[in-house]
Amino acid sequence: MRKTAGKRDLWITEILDNLRRVFRVVHGYSIRAERIAGVTGPQLWAMKVLAEAAPSRVSDLAWRMYLQPPTVVGILDRLEQLGQVKRTRSAEDLRVVEVSLTGKGKNTVSKVPQVAQGLLLTGLKDLDDKQLETVSEGLGLLVGILGARKVPPQLLFSKEVNAPRRSGRKWELGKP
Repeated sequence: MRKTAGKRDLWITEILDNLRRVFRVVHGYSIRAERIAGVTGPQLWAMKVLAEAAPSRVSDLAWRMYLQPPTVVGILDRLEQLGQVKRTRSAEDLRVVEVSLTGKGKNTVSKVPQVAQGLLLTGLKDLDDKQLETVSEGLGLLVGILGARKVPPQLLFSKEVNAPRRSGRKWELGKP
């Protein structure tokens, strides 16, 4: 049995501890959103984005959330059933459907602090290119270690799956 940990062992411990912290914090945000607002983390995230820029087209909302439009449509369907959002035809182009928060949705958004997905997105956008590349490569390595390259990306602590387009061996998001 070893008496002292080597540098690699310390790095591995740090990586695992940081992953545990990330999962714990994200899970906590999701639980809080469900307890306070009665909606899932991804649903609340969509509502928070709509609160910043509504009315919004589904494709624009999906782009702002870094999700595929079919994924966002599923989220919006459930939010509409809960009376949190409404869809209306655009006055300029009747083919376009715009989404906005209802009064109930605005009230819900005002009660709940930022959601984990929003914090992650803001933090990632604040990184410089090299840092962003490092995070992307590191997470890509972890996905490979877990043998999860072909697993479609499920939204954090939700049953929602971001419906990616399959391209080669990797799952990739299409461009909005």
